[in-house]
Formats: sequence, structure tokens, C-alpha cells
Amino acid sequence: MIPEIDLTDVKVLTDPFTAYDRAREVSPVAKLVIPGFGPFWALTRYAEARGMLNDPRFEVRSESFLRPPGIPEHCLEYLRTMAEQDGPEHLRLRRLVAPAFTPKRAAQLRPRLVTLTERLLDQLPTGGVVDLIPHFARPLPMDVICELTGIPEADRPQWREYGAAVAGGAGPDFAAAIPAIIDGAREAVARSREEPGDDLIGDLVRAEDDDRLTDTELVTLVWHLVLAGQTPVNLIANAVEALLRHPDQLALLRADPGLWPGAVEELMRFCSPQLLTTPRFAREDVEIGGSVIREGERVTAAMVAADRDPRVFPDADRLDVTRSGPAQLGFSHGPHFCLGASIARVETEVALSTLFARFPELALAGDVPRAPDGGTWRPAKLLLTL
Repeated sequence: MIPEIDLTDVKVLTDPFTAYDRAREVSPVAKLVIPGFGPFWALTRYAEARGMLNDPRFEVRSESFLRPPGIPEHCLEYLRTMAEQDGPEHLRLRRLVAPAFTPKRAAQLRPRLVTLTERLLDQLPTGGVVDLIPHFARPLPMDVICELTGIPEADRPQWREYGAAVAGGAGPDFAAAIPAIIDGAREAVARSREEPGDDLIGDLVRAEDDDRLTDTELVTLVWHLVLAGQTPVNLIANAVEALLRHPDQLALLRADPGLWPGAVEELMRFCSPQLLTTPRFAREDVEIGGSVIREGERVTAAMVAADRDPRVFPDADRLDVTRSGPAQLGFSHGPHFCLGASIARVETEVALSTLFARFPELALAGDVPRAPDGGTWRPAKLLLTL
């Protein structure tokens, strides 16, 4: 029997872990019920999910990504990122930009990340209850993106607003932010062409490869960074809540800060904001776990289930910052493994370790309401006392 998961069900939206766990223990394949979509399959077990993400019989397409209506025509050529591409086109772009996103480059970025983090923490309102999302978790990733792409300091408050619109999901604010982001990215690329700075765009402009990125591809990369770079917003918020609800694990991190890199991996496994990967389309009929996914049908890896698969992760529903073992799928797997994963890891580690070191009495100040989002596990607010 193939279980069904209704993404309009309030119980699923408020507790996706239970819904997907139940489905996983029935079958490695579940059917997602989404109004307006035909057959949509989710792979619930780690082995099947990981295998699909590296299987050329499944492809990403432009239809894998929803675009809000009303996007100006001149912006459209910049919105097709490498996340929407497969084959030689994707490999070429990935090869050209990958050197700028290595773990070594992310480590070199750490001092600047510390500065950005401490600046935001210095500005937190004190003496009462603070919502960490608008004051810290949301602005930090966009500050990092601005630092990466050479956006001038004077323009960064506006870019924070763009980031908030993108992080809020598809809607009128999201659509309205797109032309402003594209125009700002074009200006950043033009500045870098004239005088390359000490940033990602400058590095790519200075690249000596005969096959360099075009201006259109560079602008598209900035858009890609803005779009994908919002994941740490919700990861940081989820992680803060998780650690405050598991004081024994937080105590381990306070006692041994060397555990933080591994803790970020565990937190990504335990409370990743991304419940589902970008949908793939079957190029042909494919049998998985006794079920056949037909040519042209959509399939996604349910990371919310796969990363808690007890076949792979012992005591999978327990947060354990000392855990080691197979890689979590929060950054996906295969050709479309998250390009910025190394930066996101360091960014999250710096944000969490600095926050908890600065505020040793940090505590939740009430319930944590969740946004009703079938694709993202994210708090609507995160009220804390410092």
C-alpha cells in the first residue's frame, strides 16, 4: 500500500515529522496530495532518496520551480539558475564557479562572518523579549550574501528587505523584490568588471579560464545566491529552538566548542528547514521500492523522513551533537548538491556558537508558532529572553 500525505492537512503542516515517519515505515514511496498537481511522489527512506538524487533517470526542469506571476520580461533571462539545469550546461557552470565555494574558501571567510554576526548581536534589543528572526536569523544570511558579492554598505539595508521577501516564500513581496535584486546584481557585476574587488564576483571576473562566465551568468549567480542563501535563516532559528529544548546537548557544546561543526550537521539532519528536495521528473518509467514512477511524473526526496530513517541513523528521533555516520541529505546529494553548503555550514556554526557564547542565559519566551508551509519547516517567530 502506498501511503498518502495531504500537504493541506493541518496535522501535516504542524507536525510533518510524525506524518512522514508513519509513511516511511509503510513504504519507501509515498504519494503527496497537492491541489493543482497530478501524481507527485516522495521517497521516504534514506537509501531510495539518496539514490534518486544521483540517478540520471530523474531530471530537474524549469517546471521544478514555481515562479510568481508578474515578473518583468527583462528579468526572466536571469532566473534560470544552474539548479534548473542538467547535463553539459549544468556541468560547465558548476565547474566554473565551484572553486569559489570550496571548504577552504569558506574557512577563509570565517573572520568576516564573525564580524557580521557580532555586529548584529550588538544591535539586539535588550531588557525584554526579542524575536530572533527579524533581528538576527533573517538579516545575517543576506549580510553574508552582500559581503560575498560586493554590495556596498549603503545598499545593504535595502538588500535585507529583499532577503526578507524571498525568505517569506512565493507571493507579491517576492515578485516585487525580483527586479530590484536583478538590477542590483547587474550593477554589482558592472562595478566588478571595472574594478574587481575582494569578493566572489571579483574572483570570477579575474578567473583566467578561457571559458569565463558571461555578465548574464554572473547576474544569474547572484540571483541564485539570494534565492538559495535564505536556507540559513530558518536553519539558525530551528537550531536555536532545538538546542534550547535539549539543554543536555547545549551543555555539551558549551563544554566543548570543538563539537560545533559536527553539531551543525546533526542539526541539519534533525531540524532542517527543507522538508523536500526540488522535484525531479522521471525521464522513463522507473521502479523504486516496488512502485513504478511513470515517465514525466514528479518525484522528490522527503528529507524530513530520510534523515530520520532508523535503518541508517540509530535512535533517529534524538538530537545528538556527537553523532557521526552517513551524511544527512539537507544539502541534497549528487550533481545538485548545494553549491554553497560549505559557506552555509560555517555561517551557521559562527552564528550559533557566537549567539550562545554571548548570551549564556538565553531562553525561550513562550511557544514557537510554525508557518503553515508544506515545503519548509520554519518558525513564524522565535521569542527569546537574552
